[in-house]
Amino acid sequence: MNTSPFFVKPTPLQVVMLKVAAALLPAIAVYVHVFGVGILLQLLLATVTALATEAGCLKLRKYPLKPFLSDGSAIVTAWLLALSMPPLGGWWMVVLATFIAIAVGKHLYGGLGQNPFNPAMIGFAVMIVSFPAQMSRWAAPLALPGVDLDAAAQIAYIFTGSLPAGLSFDAIASATPLDMVKTALIQHGHLGDVLSGALFATGGWLPSQMGWIALAYLVGGLYLLASRIIPWQTPLAFLAGLGVLAGAMHLYDPGHYTSPVFHLFGGAAMLAAFFIVTDPVSGPTTPRGRLIFGASIGVLTYCIRVFGGYPDGVAFAVIIMNIAAPFIDQYTQPKVFGRKAKQNDSRKKGAKA
Repeated sequence: MNTSPFFVKPTPLQVVMLKVAAALLPAIAVYVHVFGVGILLQLLLATVTALATEAGCLKLRKYPLKPFLSDGSAIVTAWLLALSMPPLGGWWMVVLATFIAIAVGKHLYGGLGQNPFNPAMIGFAVMIVSFPAQMSRWAAPLALPGVDLDAAAQIAYIFTGSLPAGLSFDAIASATPLDMVKTALIQHGHLGDVLSGALFATGGWLPSQMGWIALAYLVGGLYLLASRIIPWQTPLAFLAGLGVLAGAMHLYDPGHYTSPVFHLFGGAAMLAAFFIVTDPVSGPTTPRGRLIFGASIGVLTYCIRVFGGYPDGVAFAVIIMNIAAPFIDQYTQPKVFGRKAKQNDSRKKGAKA
């Protein structure tokens, strides 16, 4: 019979990253079904760029290559970034974003475990600020009428920017559900008929195409929770912060504010909840701190989506709260067992003296 003490062996980093990558596979499969094989090329470009940049930075810093290239962290960062970019964006966009994420967001601060900001969100934020027009050029889902791009046409467009004769990108382009809602509010001051479009289902409660991808992220996230790879506090608090605020505003004015389900299953909410805000390096480590951190990102995401200048505010909300993570950790440390009793004893002795 085994007796105490018992020690829990930490899970190797390679195993953690492998499980995170596996958890992304359902969403990648749905992504391919909705938008085509272009996303696979984006993932490949991001992966090659991440490994090359990682190797270059390690070489400059005179670190060994094999331990860091094989831990999988650079690949996971590349995948998260590629899944956040337009699926038919030019090849240079995902390459530049990945280079910034690895070189600036990670190695500039000392490498893995030292970065104060989420590297993938740094790469995305730089791109959306620097190239807003290119970052907003999303192709329409393949299921919509008139959208017919085979694999060869998608690959050619990513590398050359050209489409088959007689077809322009504007004919197959479509704004994201969040972007369509924001544009309708800016132009008309109310949602109008935008929620009855082909991109939406159930009267605007759920973005039909993006909703399936979000559900796939949810499946992957539940796998990570069941495997105890990520803590439960951060994703739950994030979804609660976003959903509760969205629900309150929707009840206040349904004609101006979309439903909480729309916000939870539209954009990058599910990707952020289970794969981004749960980053153990750039977030708090205490249970209470994770709840505060996640809820704050959810609230900030909603405020940026609705009142800010960008249709999806996940990246900016995460970066802002990354700054506050050390402060949150400092003030949410659990009490040390026995500390209070010792203080009381010392006070009693002082009183007797």
